Amino acid sequence: MNIFTKKRISSSLEDWIFYAILLETFFIALSPGMATLALVIGGVLWLVQLVVDKERRVYRHLPFDVPVAVFVLLGAASILVSPDKGFSFYNYYNLVGVYVLTYLLVGQHIRNAGQIRKMVIVLGAAAIMVVLYGFYQYVFGIDTSAMKWVDGDAFPELKKRVFSTWENPNILAGYLDAAICLVFGFFLKMKELRLRIVLGIGLLLLAACLAMTYARGACLTIAVVLVLYGIVKDWRILLGCIVVGGAILALDPALMERLSSVFTKVDTSSEMRLALWESTSAMIQDHPFLGIGWGAYWMVYPAYDFYLQGAAVRIVHAHNLYLNYAAEIGIAGALSFLWYFFGTMRMALRSKVQDTSGLLQGLMLGIGLAIFSVALNGLTDDVLFNIPSSMLLWLLCALAAAAEKNI
Repeated sequence: MNIFTKKRISSSLEDWIFYAILLETFFIALSPGMATLALVIGGVLWLVQLVVDKERRVYRHLPFDVPVAVFVLLGAASILVSPDKGFSFYNYYNLVGVYVLTYLLVGQHIRNAGQIRKMVIVLGAAAIMVVLYGFYQYVFGIDTSAMKWVDGDAFPELKKRVFSTWENPNILAGYLDAAICLVFGFFLKMKELRLRIVLGIGLLLLAACLAMTYARGACLTIAVVLVLYGIVKDWRILLGCIVVGGAILALDPALMERLSSVFTKVDTSSEMRLALWESTSAMIQDHPFLGIGWGAYWMVYPAYDFYLQGAAVRIVHAHNLYLNYAAEIGIAGALSFLWYFFGTMRMALRSKVQDTSGLLQGLMLGIGLAIFSVALNGLTDDVLFNIPSSMLLWLLCALAAAAEKNI
């Protein structure tokens, strides 16, 4: 096989790898299984490309390769102290494999604004489908009282919470927070007026769907993100948030009651979170270095349980992103992830990338704010325990790194 044939094959493989990335990007919010399949196909095609074309073996260093590598290594080391090493190993290589392969594929193969534009379009198409299905659930009705997503004694009137293509309303709400941040970034930075009008309508629909989840933490999170941005950058944003938020609350008194309960009363979900945080803090004190083992929270929690007292309920995470990582992979492992996490957020918010349309500026602002929303949501829930949510975060972080590196 001569060099020209190899180059032609490599170029064709590069196109197919990008299509695989697009498919993963589209299916993350709709079908995690299909997203993972697309990711695996992309990985296999990349391996073939590396065999065919030696020039492709040159690694493009990204801004946060070091904390990612430390996180991967310490996560692997935590398996050694797990009460069930087989389960932790299985859980680790499935999840971290997905994270790292997403990070590598996007970071190594997204190299121009045209590719980013297509990824943004695909993300938007998936978000539209998620929102439309959420409205469908709300209009035609889903009684969630039997699903234990609401304390029936504290909120007797609340019977309907949408979850669309996601596992439950809280996870959908976390996704919608990130989607609102991304659309908000494009709304502020894109130059074309007609496109900004469309984006403005999209923001209203996303906000309405978020309200239908009745997720207190996520609703308050997006309010904090946008209000802080309005205070720091533009008072008109603050005014718009007040008007839109006030209109939604006026139209839905149940949402107003749900949000005010954060400050006025404690229901069973709030009580449980406080108990879990206390138990998890004890785990961290007892296992500060390598933690209790990757994915082993549900196995270790009963030894620290003082709230449920042996009830037949499996507690799979700490309902706090920071405590959960520190408990499972140790303090150093958690810090390595937070270095990557907050480092990417800072890089995105301070980015100087430029293009005439405003696409790249909007992307970086949106990703920075989306990570900030995940950070705030992480105070009351381990939003990254959900595999599609964590896949989306790693994809966005890698996309921001790729844009900052070479575009």
